[in-house]
Amino acid sequence: ARGFRVTGTVQTNRARDGAVHSDMDLWLLPNGPEIRISQILGEGSTGCRLDAGALEGAVAEVARRLSGAEVLIVNKFGRQEAEGRGFRSLVGDALEQGIPVIIGVNPDYLPAFEEFAVGSAERLPSDPSSILDWLSRTR
Repeated sequence: ARGFRVTGTVQTNRARDGAVHSDMDLWLLPNGPEIRISQILGEGSTGCRLDAGALEGAVAEVARRLSGAEVLIVNKFGRQEAEGRGFRSLVGDALEQGIPVIIGVNPDYLPAFEEFAVGSAERLPSDPSSILDWLSRTR
């Protein structure tokens, strides 16, 4: 509504009938598609449900959309990013191009994020008006 050209991802977790675990989907901004990034491992499974190949496919698609974007939104800096995969390189590419990045950070991976950000990150309140004000200042 404010005219920002946005790319990135928003994650949605959806309950599956009769299942203990929800499905994890990424909506690719600005206009889709939605990509399932979880695997069905069975109700007794304890392993990681992330489909790393699907996540990397989403990263590749967002990378194709980065040209011309004014802001990159990434649903989270999680385990994949902490280990050097996932959206980590794309976030670096965006910052090198002067594109501001909004990224949620899983508290478990805050130390890895802080090491990655090297003091350049700014913590924002989680309310939309503060984020939009920040974007207006960085645009």
